[in-house]
Amino acid sequence: MKSTMLLALALVLALCSQPLLGGADASPEQVVDTLGKKVRVSENYYIIPSVPHPKFRAARGLDLASVDKACPLDVVVVNGYHGLPLTFAPVNPKKGVIRVSIDLNIKFSTLTSCPRQSTVWKLDRFDFSNRQWFVTTGGVVGNPSLETINNWFKIEKYDGAYKLVYCPSVVKSQKHLCKNVGLFVDEKGNRRLALTDVPLKVQFQHA
Repeated sequence: MKSTMLLALALVLALCSQPLLGGADASPEQVVDTLGKKVRVSENYYIIPSVPHPKFRAARGLDLASVDKACPLDVVVVNGYHGLPLTFAPVNPKKGVIRVSIDLNIKFSTLTSCPRQSTVWKLDRFDFSNRQWFVTTGGVVGNPSLETINNWFKIEKYDGAYKLVYCPSVVKSQKHLCKNVGLFVDEKGNRRLALTDVPLKVQFQHA
């Protein structure tokens, strides 16, 4: 009788513990580079297409360009080389590594012709002529708030590689635009990063 009661008590305890174990949020998967090593905060990387994009078979990297205005510079796709190096700064930089689905800032590690503008990515104002949201620079690192909501991007797993998305969650009480970061060719032939239905499939190469 005593052994039966002990067995029943153990079963109840086991069942009660299941929600606690299942309720613990596991950390999101760590992002890795082309060599399978962890992508780390503040280290330099190139963002490169993991396979040629169907619209831009020679696309090889990301760079900065003056498109519709002198400053700030916009993020564009380039041919023939791996573009400019960048760093990633997650909303909690103390973690040291970059994980999927985490809000982060992206910053080019370079000097530009716009010394008063930062090289931190941000979503530009809606372009009515092209009917697009373009990715430009001039953002700030950190300080998550409504004032900086356009500066936050995420990395997500995609088709054996990764994709970039704009889907900020740093301000929990607000709903914001949530779309893939892909490619758009304007009437002048500029290949610009923009919010699109089809994402740009990318990998990260340590610089």
